[in-house]
Amino acid sequence: MYSTISTKVNLHYYFILWAYVYSIIFLNSSIILCLPEKLLVVTVATKETDGFRRFMRSAKHFNYTVKVLGRGQKWNGGDYMSAPGGGQKVRLLKAALEKMKTQDKIILFIDSYDVIFTSGPEELLKKFQQARHKVVFSSESLIWPDRHLEDKHPHVREGNRFLGSGGFVGYLPNIKEMVADWTGEDNDSDQLFFTKIYIDPAKRVRFKAINITLDSKCRLFQNLHGALDEVVLKFEDRRVRARNLLYDTLPVIIHGNGPTKLQINYLGNYIPNTWTFENGCTLCHEELRPLTALKESEYPLVVIGIFIQQPTPFVTVFFERLLKLQYPKNRLKLFIYNQETHHERQVSSFLKDHGSLYQDVKFIGPEEEMDGVASRNLGFDMCRKDKDCEYFFSLDIEVVLKNENTLKILIEQNLQVFLSFAMAPMITRAGRLWSNFWGALSVDGYYARSEDYVDIVQGRRVGVWNVPYVSSVYLVKADLLRSELTEYELFNSHILDPDMAYCHNIRSKGIFMYVTNMHTFGRILSTENYQTGHLHNDLWQIFENPVDWQDRYIHENYTYIMKDKLIETPCPDVYWFPLFSDVASNHIVEEMEHYGKWSGGGNVDNRIQGGYENVPTVDIHMNQINFEKEWHKMLLEYIAPITEKMYPGYYTKCASPLNFVVRYKPDEQPLLAPHHDASTFTINIALNSKGIDYQGGGCRFLRYDCSIEAPRKGWALMHPGRLTHYHEGLPTTAGVRYIAVSFVDP
Repeated sequence: MYSTISTKVNLHYYFILWAYVYSIIFLNSSIILCLPEKLLVVTVATKETDGFRRFMRSAKHFNYTVKVLGRGQKWNGGDYMSAPGGGQKVRLLKAALEKMKTQDKIILFIDSYDVIFTSGPEELLKKFQQARHKVVFSSESLIWPDRHLEDKHPHVREGNRFLGSGGFVGYLPNIKEMVADWTGEDNDSDQLFFTKIYIDPAKRVRFKAINITLDSKCRLFQNLHGALDEVVLKFEDRRVRARNLLYDTLPVIIHGNGPTKLQINYLGNYIPNTWTFENGCTLCHEELRPLTALKESEYPLVVIGIFIQQPTPFVTVFFERLLKLQYPKNRLKLFIYNQETHHERQVSSFLKDHGSLYQDVKFIGPEEEMDGVASRNLGFDMCRKDKDCEYFFSLDIEVVLKNENTLKILIEQNLQVFLSFAMAPMITRAGRLWSNFWGALSVDGYYARSEDYVDIVQGRRVGVWNVPYVSSVYLVKADLLRSELTEYELFNSHILDPDMAYCHNIRSKGIFMYVTNMHTFGRILSTENYQTGHLHNDLWQIFENPVDWQDRYIHENYTYIMKDKLIETPCPDVYWFPLFSDVASNHIVEEMEHYGKWSGGGNVDNRIQGGYENVPTVDIHMNQINFEKEWHKMLLEYIAPITEKMYPGYYTKCASPLNFVVRYKPDEQPLLAPHHDASTFTINIALNSKGIDYQGGGCRFLRYDCSIEAPRKGWALMHPGRLTHYHEGLPTTAGVRYIAVSFVDP
């Protein structure tokens, strides 16, 4: 009995010892095999694209060793995003593996144009080892390319059933054996080839040593097709990952397979650590192209394409800003297309006065009857065929470039990581979320709002963003036009507008478009409700484009009135402050003279209630030129705040039955007799200059024997209208004097 028990104990001891030694040997061999230096990433890239550079950038970030097959070769694998193909990849892989002699290698074979690494080799190898198979393929929830094979796929307890050939990892001998039987054509389906190995019971017996499995829960590979709702960004500890919500996994590799290129582009704006909340944009300051070290004669030559396709406000201001663009004008060529006769005067004036400053100017006017699509194609071709042209800067007339360094900034942002380089400065419509880029596309190819769109537009996320659509203003490399975008009719489409057609053609070639909000560049005008029936139509833009209206028409010092105490008190309870710019004053006067129907200055006046004016003037009312609403808006925005500040406790809605411009001339009406105004307070704005436009004039407040004899152009007098401020208009002795008057709160 003792001997039997002793023998059993010894056998048990030796069994434990044997198991321990075996496990040490096995684990050590696994550890050796799974060291990061044993991993080789193999990919096929016949052409270097933005997508390939993004892939290589992510690989470098995590220290992967990458072998690229097919460089410089012609791609014969078909368009396997929409049809079966990709066999060329298997042929190239098979040939490469046959040359590899080191048998302890682990091979990761992966696509590159639409793939991003999210983590390093250590995590990938750990998860591969945990799979306990010799070869692990990515998985998909959708079957491709033969749906009839669905029933033959092995069932899985949880996760995706179907094999994806865009990524697999395994030991070199096993993968070499797996592809050894490939004899297909380059345009045959690689996915079908691997699928048939995986689902065929006979091949399972033959290839038992290969031991294939699927990464069903996306621990290693995340294919986006069919899984867009499952994948979200995960920001944590200065890192950005993609998380699969369905399986609660963090994939190591993200693949934008099939029709999910825009989604991988979106994820690539953040992964791997391209943008984080802690560090912001990590690429935006790398490999810049500084211009400061260059002589002006060495600056890149840029063709600026200016496109005027509809009546647009503030065109004169557009050309003023173009002149202020900080870039040597002898390194600029202009291509100006104008199809609006309404703007011929502004364009002609600019070219006459300043066209000679530029190296060359090509102008196409309305008389040539060229449509907008043809003009944009022609502009690109002008740069394409000019051997000296390095960039084409497309600029629509409704763009307000406030940043004078915009062109320099875009050229300096010529990151080598952005190979194709179609870059747009982000501009927005004042006070709205409307911008010149789309963060995403709908199913039918139109606008859709991306998750980060509002944060980008409002500046909470700042960087350089890969987007599917840009318009209005963008910079394109001339090399891109000569290599990838050689088709002349890039803007043509039977169903899409020119910008959408252009962006569609860009995307279809795998070319990335970027928008940057690293700087404040400007805004874009609203062209809605733009009237063209006046002499100075921009005066009517206070509602549609209030910021630009203020820039053009409100005095440059107005915003400093409260802060720097620019309000003067020339007489008791009379306040004097800058309101209108010289341009505003001139335009109002010219608009009134253009209308020309001045009143006769008599007491009978059918324009007012009751038909009788006690103290008549030679004037034109604002409502006669349909400017009443705009003038009331001006009073609310720019007069009411000052009224409430100067007369504490009084609040006004600026109700005014009378807003008008008065004309004083020695031979017409030189002065105005003493009177009270029918108002709580009156606004009196000088519209021209004493000593230049007229002599004499001014205003005298009789009760205080206080006169303002030299009103400043564009400055407003504000004073009470009844009881205390009995006043008169002093004689105009020469020239013509104009004032704008409002009787507020009668």
